[in-house]
Amino acid sequence: QLQLVESGGGLVQPGGSLRLSCAASGFTLGYYAIGWFRQAPGKEREGVLCISSSGDSTNYVDSVKGRFTISRDNAKNTVYLQMNSLKAEDTAVYYCAVRKSVYCPGLVALYDYWGQGTQVTVSS
Repeated sequence: QLQLVESGGGLVQPGGSLRLSCAASGFTLGYYAIGWFRQAPGKEREGVLCISSSGDSTNYVDSVKGRFTISRDNAKNTVYLQMNSLKAEDTAVYYCAVRKSVYCPGLVALYDYWGQGTQVTVSS
């Protein structure tokens, strides 16, 4: 019943911007911490940003600091990832995931539910 659906990915040039959305159904996102992750070909999945159920954000990697912003709209049961100043190294499949917790998990393995992912390609 429950699911997470990412959208908003696509092809952008370096320096461009995208906003990804993660829409939840079958459960209420307001009770969960929510993370954005990415996985490039041949690489392990890495955490990007997380937002707690209280609205506090946490950077998992320094490489996106100042460029990416996570936000949530509990009324719409949706979480967003605003990506600015995109670089080629940001190219990956981006996933959202949730953990029924107030705080952001410290490990990827602690997340409970995952979306299907959306492709982001940054290229000239």
